[in-house]
Order: sequence, then C-alpha cells, then structure tokens
Amino acid sequence: MKIPPPMAMLAELTHRCPLSCPYCSNPLELEQRSRELSTRDWVRVFQEAAQMGVLQLHLSGGEPASRRDLVQLVQAAQQAGLYTNLITSGIGLTKARLEELDRAGLDHVQLSLQGTDAQMADRIGGYKGGFDRKMEVAGWIGQIGFPLTLNCVLHRENLHQLPRALDMAQEMGARRIEVAIVQFYGWAMKNRDALMPTREQAREAEVIVAKAREVLKGQLMIDFVPADYHDDYPKRCMSGWGSVGLNVTPEGTVLPCHAAQTIKHLEFWSVKDRALSEVWYDSPAFNAYRGDAWMKEPCRSCERKHIDLGGCRCQALAISGDPAAADPVCIKSADHVKMMQLAQGTPGAAPAPLQYRAQPGKSPVRSDG
Repeated sequence: MKIPPPMAMLAELTHRCPLSCPYCSNPLELEQRSRELSTRDWVRVFQEAAQMGVLQLHLSGGEPASRRDLVQLVQAAQQAGLYTNLITSGIGLTKARLEELDRAGLDHVQLSLQGTDAQMADRIGGYKGGFDRKMEVAGWIGQIGFPLTLNCVLHRENLHQLPRALDMAQEMGARRIEVAIVQFYGWAMKNRDALMPTREQAREAEVIVAKAREVLKGQLMIDFVPADYHDDYPKRCMSGWGSVGLNVTPEGTVLPCHAAQTIKHLEFWSVKDRALSEVWYDSPAFNAYRGDAWMKEPCRSCERKHIDLGGCRCQALAISGDPAAADPVCIKSADHVKMMQLAQGTPGAAPAPLQYRAQPGKSPVRSDG
C-alpha cells in the first residue's frame, strides 16, 4: 500500500488554556507546562513537516497564545514554507501581539465561539468576560486583515443559537464558519449526557445549514459536522486513519487523531525520539488501521467501506469495546441500538451537570448551570 504524505498537521502547542469548555477535545489527562516541547523542538518539527510535504499547519492547544514563543513559532513555520492557521479563543491576544503575528507571517485566524451572547459564552467557556474580550479580538483581526474562520461547537445548550452564529460570521467579516455539533471525545465524552442534542435539534440544525448554504453561496463558506449519534451511517473520520493529517501533542507524541491514545494497545511514537517522517510511514500505530485489511464484518464486505472507511476507530472502542469493530453509528453494527439509546438518554431525566475542563495539574469543576 502506497502511503501519501500528510497534507496537514495540527500542532497542539500547549494544554494550558484560560477557558474550561466542557466539550474540549483535549484528553482528560492534560500535559504540564514542564513537559511541553521547547521552541527548538517545534521549529525542527515544522521543518520536518515541510520536508515531508505538509502544506497546512494548524497551531492549536489548549490556547496557543499561552505560549510566549508563539510569534517565533509562526515565523519559523513561515520560513519553512507552511501555511499557518492559528486556532484560538482570542483570550491572551492583544492588538500589538496580533500585529507581531502578522509581521511574522501568520496566514489565517480561526476564532472559537462558545455562544452568541455573553451569558451563554461565558458560562460554557467558564470565563467571565470572555465573550466581550473575544469580540474585541475579532475586531482587531478584521482591522489587521487576517482571513477569519469562526468555529462554533454546538450542543444541547446552545444549538438554538445557530442562526445568530451564522449572522455573526457575516457581521465579523468571516470567510468561513465551521459548524460542528459536538463530537464525543475527551472532555465531551465526560459530559455526553449534558451535551447530547436531541434528534429534533440535530435535524433542525441540518435544515438551517442547508438553507444558509443556498442563501450565502459565494459569501460565506459553511462547513458542517453533523451529530453522528443520530445518524445511520458513520462519518468518514479524519478522511481515513493516517491518511491526510496528523496531530502532535504538547509533549511531542504523534497521533492520527485527537482521541487515538484511548486505544491503549497502540504505541504512539514521539518526535523527541523519531523523525516525523519515520512516525508517519513506519510506526505500527499509524499503519494499524490504514486501508481495509484490518476490517471485520460487516465492514469487510460492505459496499460502503470505501465511502466511510469504517467510520471512527475511537468511537468503535468507546461504544463497542473494539477499535476494529464497525463504528456503532452504522445501522449494520451490532451496537447500533446501543448508540441510539445513548443518543436518546433517559426520558424525563434532569439535565446532567457540566464538568468543566480542568487546567493542567488541577481538578475539574462541576456546575449545575
């Protein structure tokens, strides 16, 4: 099997973050600042990525602005020939720092939106004043001239704000908006009962997005990640395991996706010990679920196996207990009924309290809303 080079790399520069979003995709065990890769390490990784053929570098976290060397890292990525996208909450950015990032060669900013008003956004983000601060940063982004993507994670609590989020994207001059109904990994899995949208909410969101795409065609690009717990066929997760992108964690572990470390029998190599290209092409973990030789029935003989590629390995593990099983979203999975029951929740039950994402070295906080 010929393995093409990755097109994109997600660099999780840190797990430190001023926000405490209960749907954060970071793992429950967060990395301490003392274990983060050094500036020199990241610069080397960026150079290796470019040499491999990576085109896009997504600088994420946590909050990447928590790194004091962010400007230096952006400059190194630009010098390596990588297109740079900063994925940020906006907290920790000043106008002066954004101007420095512009001079360093930053190509694009992706700004997260926890809600469309201060009451919702500050409660979900666990940061008082965060919404107002974010709106100020959005203004600076527009003044400097960065291309902007707005990133909205939607769930039971804020799905009703989707129409307003689409309006805000236009008002803020965004070229693109990512509308993602919460995916249950990391802290979101811990908060699944509290965040799970109803089937009606999920279907309404699909209708709203479809209509908006028609009306705003040529004005605003709308990417949409549906609520797969309510679907009959799985998503084409990551466009295939180890196919188009990779993640590097704050301490240097290289992963095919955010949640891959939940598959405990796999050993994931680190850029501290190996070249990035060696990890991508030769590591047993990256090769474990490439292609279709690993598939069991019903995936092995399914006519859709080259469409959805078997779905999500991490979700198969979480629900079915076997990462090589069919994604339980699939109607052909033996655990599809279990998936439907999880999506429906317990009728009449009170909403579960949110458990906010912890900060490295601290315990999570519970809230009854």
